[in-house]
Amino acid sequence: MAVSARPRQAIAIIGALGLVLAATACGSDDDSSGSNANSAECSAYEKYKGNDGKKVSIYASIRDAEADLLEQSWEQFVDCTGIEIDYEGSGEFEAQLQVRVDGGNAPDIAFIPQPGLLARFAQAGKLKEASADTKSMAEQNYSADWLKYSTVDGKFYGAPLGSNVKSFVWYSPKTFKEKGWEVPTTWDQLIALSDKIAADGTKPWCVGIESGDATGWPATDWIEDLMLRTQTPEVYDQWTTHGIPFNDPKVAEALDRAGTILKNEKYVNGGFGGVKSITTTSFQEAGTPILQNKCALHRQASFYANQWPENTKVAEDGDVFAFYFPAIDESKGKPVLGGGEFTVAFADRPEVQAVQTYLASGEHANARAKLGNWVSANNKLDTANVANPIDKLSVQILQDKGTVFRFDGSDLMPGAVGAGTFWKGMIEWINGKDTATVLSTIESSWPK
Repeated sequence: MAVSARPRQAIAIIGALGLVLAATACGSDDDSSGSNANSAECSAYEKYKGNDGKKVSIYASIRDAEADLLEQSWEQFVDCTGIEIDYEGSGEFEAQLQVRVDGGNAPDIAFIPQPGLLARFAQAGKLKEASADTKSMAEQNYSADWLKYSTVDGKFYGAPLGSNVKSFVWYSPKTFKEKGWEVPTTWDQLIALSDKIAADGTKPWCVGIESGDATGWPATDWIEDLMLRTQTPEVYDQWTTHGIPFNDPKVAEALDRAGTILKNEKYVNGGFGGVKSITTTSFQEAGTPILQNKCALHRQASFYANQWPENTKVAEDGDVFAFYFPAIDESKGKPVLGGGEFTVAFADRPEVQAVQTYLASGEHANARAKLGNWVSANNKLDTANVANPIDKLSVQILQDKGTVFRFDGSDLMPGAVGAGTFWKGMIEWINGKDTATVLSTIESSWPK
């Protein structure tokens, strides 16, 4: 599921002030491009020039502090090219984007975090196919695993922007050092460590899937990660597109493998109770018993770094950190589950194409990373520009040549399933309903 780790909204005074300061710092106002930047600073933007004074609107769900950083990341591009970017973020982005498109008031560019929604706009003829320059930039900077999610019926619509990695297990480096525990790098080591911790009298895992109207989504991430670890990437793709039924034995195998942890009373739910407490424990609070040594392991995405209590040090030598959720069969590569946004366009004016191409570039990825709190799968991103330790680890995993990336499965499925019966089915499964019944119920809900 695409879940925002932090609230978001459009920028106001801070972003505008940053633009003024950047323009002031850049020097002469008689540059031939019509911008205020000097030629040395603007050399990287030569290919985007020729659109001075044009305006491009961008609409997305990114708000608040994240939006401030986003606008700062393209300040130099704006100053050097003379293209004005009018950014707006909204907490009602998904619903309002459809309203705007239907009303003939679509933004020039949108950052869409659900490939399924992107595909619907593309198939309805609302999106503009990316320019040759944008496509070339994207192919240079992103793996085919990523680009397929913004390719619909053979047409490419836009590059990824930000990303997150979901295949993480959070732990306490301090506790591991005190207990002499090693960070597991294989599935067998992970289970052996879980058994050891349980034998010492502590439930090793803490889990929570309560999330208001979205209760159940964290469990779907578990199943997606185990589908990638028990099956091939191709089978995962078949599953998310209904190429195989939801109650296929391959899916049952992944669910049962997840159950060896999630439905194991010896393993869960450290700090909260037994197995059934998982459904009433909020995902925001689920990992916190690690800080009290009431559990040792919590599987959750990179964005969980923002859920720890204030002043918690997130680092390899800190209060908490995360390690890669190990593969079961290492010979099949390094499966990684994740999510992110895609930069797509509803207009194809030259200035819109210039902005879309720039946002796919290494220059933008590094400019945004230097401001902090950012993960991208862009292979031109220099990890030296990524200060946050968990973000750096995420980028390293995404750039690993052995990584086999797949997008969050529930975001690829029809909404009635991915954000409906799949969530509900996981609640019922945790509460005791058998695998076959749960999977058959979800299968029967898939739109005909």
